[in-house]
Amino acid sequence: MKQLLKDAQKIKSLEIQGASNIAISAIDFLSSYAKRLKCENIEKCFEFLYNGQDILIDTRPTEPAMKNGLKFIMNKLEQEKENIIVEYISDIIDKYKNQYYDMLQNSKKKIAEIGARRIPAAERKYVVMTHCHSSLVTAILMEARKQGKNFRVINTETQPRLQGRKTAQRLLDVGIEVIHVIDSAMRWAVRHFQVDLILIGADSITSEGTIINKIGSRLLALVAHEEHVPFYVASPLLKYNPETNLGILETIEMRDPKEVWENPPENIKILNPAFETVSRRYIDGLITEAGIFASSHVTNYFVKLYPEMV
Repeated sequence: MKQLLKDAQKIKSLEIQGASNIAISAIDFLSSYAKRLKCENIEKCFEFLYNGQDILIDTRPTEPAMKNGLKFIMNKLEQEKENIIVEYISDIIDKYKNQYYDMLQNSKKKIAEIGARRIPAAERKYVVMTHCHSSLVTAILMEARKQGKNFRVINTETQPRLQGRKTAQRLLDVGIEVIHVIDSAMRWAVRHFQVDLILIGADSITSEGTIINKIGSRLLALVAHEEHVPFYVASPLLKYNPETNLGILETIEMRDPKEVWENPPENIKILNPAFETVSRRYIDGLITEAGIFASSHVTNYFVKLYPEMV
């Protein structure tokens, strides 16, 4: 258990970032935990595993890709429970861990191909804007670059942890032109550079088609709405939270105020919300492994593609 708590802290402390990376790490941690377990019987094993699942889920309340991965493994185990030999439970977890990993990777590949088609093969330099860091958004842009499309990217620095720098570096590494701006220059950048398309990722999608993403995402969506710029969200359906269909509300994670101001004056209250919602009314399309559609249709596509997670 001590090792699992140490592993979980890597997610909680943001040492591991990005929804897909967090999901992959969490299922890896559960798998490693299972290998260390010494159980008297299968019931005790399941008790330990559910406890481990809860510890990992509690590290990041707004990461459905992680929740779905852990629940996928546990649901599969429940289906086989009567036939599982205790000594081989870690092998079975490994099998389902690898299946979920393949789901994530295959969805990313499909989304990159579908999303890249939204960038036209134009003679003039097309302008795409993004916010924060999304491995999926960078995959789309890298795929478009591979296809020889002529475009440049404007990205935000993303306060307070400056995740936008990771996006900028990844794109620069493959020869994509990048213009890096401060968050508060979003509207100025959209107007000044005549942005053609805004593309962001998502940490979570609700049953109503609302997405939750890094703070600043809604501001960018409002700018897109004001300036009549198409606004797309790229996300695997695995980031849909089925619990929201039952009335459970997604929570907004509040992070350490020291990220904003390390040594502030006394008697000042500092708030550091990590995420915010973007209403479906501002989203022109959700780019997923099932295609591009209105975000309000996410539940239907999720049930169709991943019935075992419902």
